[in-house]
Amino acid sequence: MALPDIFSKDVSEQVIARIEALTPQTQPNWGKMDVAQMLAHCNVTYEMVYTDKHPKPGFLMGMILKAFVKNTVVTEKPYAQNSTTAPAFRITDERVFETEKKRLIDHIRQTQALGRAHFEGKASHSFGNLNSDEWNNMFYKHLDHHLGQFGV
Repeated sequence: MALPDIFSKDVSEQVIARIEALTPQTQPNWGKMDVAQMLAHCNVTYEMVYTDKHPKPGFLMGMILKAFVKNTVVTEKPYAQNSTTAPAFRITDERVFETEKKRLIDHIRQTQALGRAHFEGKASHSFGNLNSDEWNNMFYKHLDHHLGQFGV
């Protein structure tokens, strides 16, 4: 596995330290979201794991996501800057920085505590069953992409 292991305490805490380095004034290097919106955007991944807030895609959309989007999300290949954002992940309203930051840190710690074995073969919201490496890639790559967007 080439990407750092988000299920390890060391990697999770390194990611959290990057989040802690953000301030409400941190500006993006690219993109339209402010820092609070970016944190809310990153929380969507975890909301799809831990809540029923987001409706699951229907059969046809599920097939399309598995065929055309899954490999972009679960492989080690980094995301491109300004890549297309799925509708559920678009955050355009104002968000509270400290609230979103705390939620994201709590989600990362919950995921780390559950561990790699919990996610092995677990069904994702949009892509069907994933192995723990695919879950790791999805979690870590998305966080790393957006933390890099904000220079941390």
